[in-house]
Amino acid sequence: MTEADARRDDRWLGEDLDLDAYLARIGYDGPRTASVDTLRALVRGHTTTIPFENLEIILGRGIPLELEALQDKLIRRRRGGYCFENVGVFAAVLERFGFGVSGLSGRVTYGALADGAIRPATHALLRVTTPDDDRVWICDVGFGFGPLEPFELVDGRGEFGLGDWRYRLERHTGDLWVLFQFGRDGWIDRYTFTENPQYRIDYAVGNHFVSTSPRSPFTTRPFLQRFLPEVHHVLDDMTLTTEYPDGAGHSRELEPGELPKVLTEVFDIDLDESDAAALVTMPWRTD
Repeated sequence: MTEADARRDDRWLGEDLDLDAYLARIGYDGPRTASVDTLRALVRGHTTTIPFENLEIILGRGIPLELEALQDKLIRRRRGGYCFENVGVFAAVLERFGFGVSGLSGRVTYGALADGAIRPATHALLRVTTPDDDRVWICDVGFGFGPLEPFELVDGRGEFGLGDWRYRLERHTGDLWVLFQFGRDGWIDRYTFTENPQYRIDYAVGNHFVSTSPRSPFTTRPFLQRFLPEVHHVLDDMTLTTEYPDGAGHSRELEPGELPKVLTEVFDIDLDESDAAALVTMPWRTD
């Protein structure tokens, strides 16, 4: 490895990003300055435009995290991705804008915090700072369920709203933070995280587990999300669920032949004919 290569290991390679194409993808035409207002607009644009999906795994393909592969999938082909993919692109964008960016890892709990269960640190999120502000922001563009904007990392903040969606941030023992969200089941712990920095190589290790392990939830069935200011759509296996900020929601079971249309109309994902035909056969249910 050359010295130049080594210097790139702790960065997000923003210089290799097609920034114009990315900004067109999320519909952002505002100032290209590293301000809090810009950060809010970028998070909202990314979160509401690029869906969460694991279809490449279900179709028998891997999840490369090289920036060029991510740009091709999420930007040029207008597909979605899960946290490692979304964060890889978004971190490069923020770095290119001049924000301070550090990777973080979270442990998704979804109600298991009270039981003391230890979950693997397989969720990627970002710690972000601006050149002219001493506040620290958390950007979570890869969970599939918002928040719509960055939230300030500050102890004792309690409940806050981003759009009509409600969240609560608490600091627990030591440097452990817990993000809660309000939904159909009331308040529930979403994930825990610390400020221990993570690098691209750390995400590559987590991505390998998430995309290949039979213990990973993403290798066993399709899981897609589309998050908007007024509604959250989820496809879990063949169950399509619609959720609203007040906790209301409804679900229905899909027929296999509906999948391509639902992907297009609900999740804004257009598969090519061969992939659509393969998905209709429900390959994740074959022995």
